Amino acid sequence: MLYLASKSPRRRELLGRLGLEPRLLDLDIPEFRQPGEPALDYVRRVSREKAGAGLLDVVGVPGAVVLAADTEVVLDDEVFGKPVDADDAARMLMRLSGRTHQVISVVWAMTADREAQAISVSDVTFAALTPAQLDGYIATGEWAGKAGAYAIQGRAEALVTRLDGSYSGVMGLPVHETAKLLGEFGFDVFAGAAA
Repeated sequence: MLYLASKSPRRRELLGRLGLEPRLLDLDIPEFRQPGEPALDYVRRVSREKAGAGLLDVVGVPGAVVLAADTEVVLDDEVFGKPVDADDAARMLMRLSGRTHQVISVVWAMTADREAQAISVSDVTFAALTPAQLDGYIATGEWAGKAGAYAIQGRAEALVTRLDGSYSGVMGLPVHETAKLLGEFGFDVFAGAAA
């Protein structure tokens, strides 16, 4: 049985594209970067903590596999989490404007006796935002709850001039890497598919 330790509807949707319907685990894991902690190490740690907390919720369930992920936007070694308000979102977007940033996604799968991870790092380049574009995007509210204050699968896609990496990874769950990782735990997304 597959469990998803995430509240993200995007992650559930992306797993659905693979033909998987995980049971959801509603967890609140603090996401605070430690002083001096490299960005990749931070994302890995948070993803693993989510998986570990999820595994504690399903102790005693035979064959339980918990999948967790964390995705962060990184620019100049600053990790852009979710904005606290519209002003914070505008600050983040202005920092990203006209520049290339990284989106790091780490997926972690865990059972009672095994764990493994998959990492996706994508480079995303934004156009230089005009004040009207910034104000218009902030007005959509799409930035709320999104790392880096944008959703590439929404209107923000119009701001992206180049993407080197995984589109689904920028959304929050790199599909290729996730399918490969889950294959190691017995979930073949092509099993039973029509030839």
